[in-house]
Amino acid sequence: MVTDNIADMLTRIRNANMVKHRIVKIPATKMSKAIATILKEEGFIENFEIYSENLYQYLLVSLKYKGHSRERVISKIKRISKPGLRVYANSKMLPSVLDGLGIAILSTSKGLMTNNKAKELGIGGEVLCYIW
Repeated sequence: MVTDNIADMLTRIRNANMVKHRIVKIPATKMSKAIATILKEEGFIENFEIYSENLYQYLLVSLKYKGHSRERVISKIKRISKPGLRVYANSKMLPSVLDGLGIAILSTSKGLMTNNKAKELGIGGEVLCYIW
């Protein structure tokens, strides 16, 4: 049993990305579906779909690569807020990842969103991870 589903999801994506796998299987939760949706909207992954095996649901995430050399689109994924140490940012102190080249995923009162969208709405929240 995994205690930190977000860290597990990010680690699975990071490991599959390092060895240039096309597809990675992740246990499906509401949080992992929301993160996968944000990654797809921001162009870090190609697509994802929900897959059932026995009584469990999984996300099949298609990773994205550029060109014939299959250069990685995701350079790095970093977990920020952990179960032992939560990290929050208010609307005025939202993080900027690599001067706008990357994104931060936030858990806000309006749901999961990127740091750019939270800045537009003027809300803060828990900083889950950085992706660039």
